[in-house]
Amino acid sequence: MFEIRPIRENEIQEAKHVIFTVAYEVFHEASTLEESIAKYSAQGKLSEMEDVQKNYFENGGTFLVSVHENRIIGTGAIRFLEEGVCELKRMWLLSEYRGQGHGYRMMQELFRIAREKGYKTMRLLTDRVVQKNAVAFYRRLGFYEIPSFSDDPDDMGMELILQIREG
Repeated sequence: MFEIRPIRENEIQEAKHVIFTVAYEVFHEASTLEESIAKYSAQGKLSEMEDVQKNYFENGGTFLVSVHENRIIGTGAIRFLEEGVCELKRMWLLSEYRGQGHGYRMMQELFRIAREKGYKTMRLLTDRVVQKNAVAFYRRLGFYEIPSFSDDPDDMGMELILQIREG
């Protein structure tokens, strides 16, 4: 059975491992997964996950996990960016679960929560070169390119106007 729900405190390390695993597969920046985890950790990647409560739940957002048979297979989060705007963060899905609608379902749940919290717009940053599949996925959902709001020259900004659903 598949379930999408808020992350639990005792699941943070497992969720980080999922993110590091997918990043390793996507970016190929180290020869082993362990080297990749060490490199990203040394750079402070995912440091905001050390306090998910403060950085997501208490920052106008949420942090969700997709779970299959008691195993985290994906993550997705939103947090406050500016008035009326949330930022999509940590949208990762293990490769063996892609193409089955899990990412789409995660996004629909994040859209629902964002609307419930009163956000009118959702923005994200992604790497336009390495994450071509992610860019295509976001475009299919209705995101369009905007100027990057990051200092990283590889980051591409994208935005979606959250339509308020009637009834």
